[in-house]
Amino acid sequence: MKRQLLFPTLLFTFAALAGTATTTVEWTRQTSGVGARLRGISAVNESVAWASGAENTILRTSDGGASWQKLKAPGDAASDKLDFRDIDAIDARTAYALSIGPGAASRIYKTLDAGATWTLQHTNQDPKGFLDAMSFWDAEHGLVIGDSVDGKFQILKTENGGKTWQSVPDSALPPALPGEGAFSASGSNIAVTGKSEAWIVTNSATRSRVLHTADGGKSWAVVDTPLAAGPSAGIFSVAFRDPLHGVIVGGDYKLERAAVDNVAITSDGGNSWTLVNRQGLSGFRSAVKYLPGTEHSLIAVGPQGADRSDDDGKTWHPLPLPAGMPGFDALSFAPGQQKAWASGAAGALGRLQFR
Repeated sequence: MKRQLLFPTLLFTFAALAGTATTTVEWTRQTSGVGARLRGISAVNESVAWASGAENTILRTSDGGASWQKLKAPGDAASDKLDFRDIDAIDARTAYALSIGPGAASRIYKTLDAGATWTLQHTNQDPKGFLDAMSFWDAEHGLVIGDSVDGKFQILKTENGGKTWQSVPDSALPPALPGEGAFSASGSNIAVTGKSEAWIVTNSATRSRVLHTADGGKSWAVVDTPLAAGPSAGIFSVAFRDPLHGVIVGGDYKLERAAVDNVAITSDGGNSWTLVNRQGLSGFRSAVKYLPGTEHSLIAVGPQGADRSDDDGKTWHPLPLPAGMPGFDALSFAPGQQKAWASGAAGALGRLQFR
């Protein structure tokens, strides 16, 4: 059923610092028609975007968000209460949806017909297993990260569009720390560039770390980072603009307004990370993205606000939300466009455009 737009466009003019020109940021509050928390968002172009979340919720818009259609959820809606924490759209008709949870609740589905039908591609068979997020280099090649099990990382990869998902052998992975995993908060725990580079961020352990592969997931290395770590803290999101320059953000999700050791940057492909502790993020942030069309601009969002950087993450400035607009969990820019959608609690959806 189509859900009509109920809220007007809200405008906010942001004077970008670090010597850049004034930028007008247009926030459009959109209505999803659902009350579920939406932690998955994936923009295809200025018209088409997909969103996903709790309570078997998968949404799609084809008119820029003027209306959102709630799709028939994969699985048996009568018995399955799936929580789709991540959705990755390949194009307007093709998307992967990942549900989280212990054991068989963690699944991967795929649609080729704009969500009219879904194919179950993978079900987690380990009762200790728990999938968290996914990312794709292209329509055929992708990765999925899950929480560690008995000291071993759980990473899946596909090279055939999800027809098969294979576990990366333990021999190709470093040992996991006790309790180490990936918070399924925004679907942005994995960043990919080119055809074979990928970075996966971890948390919930004594150290926050980044896993890196340069060969499409065949082999992996791991490095420590200076971000805060703990049972409810760590890295929540990673973004790379090229094989060398990247940023990680996070914090403690139980302390959303705290701004302590929650952002770091790299210029050597993630071999080392530098903590940003002066003019850093203004609170816990669950998603970060580079602004398309720029070399150094970034946007980070969280349940309590948003921040912007115009110098590759070295300094950050609050990007206030218009009055009445909630914070967000997830963020996705349409490829090559300065237009994005953000999603969050209580069915929140917002469209963000830079001019």
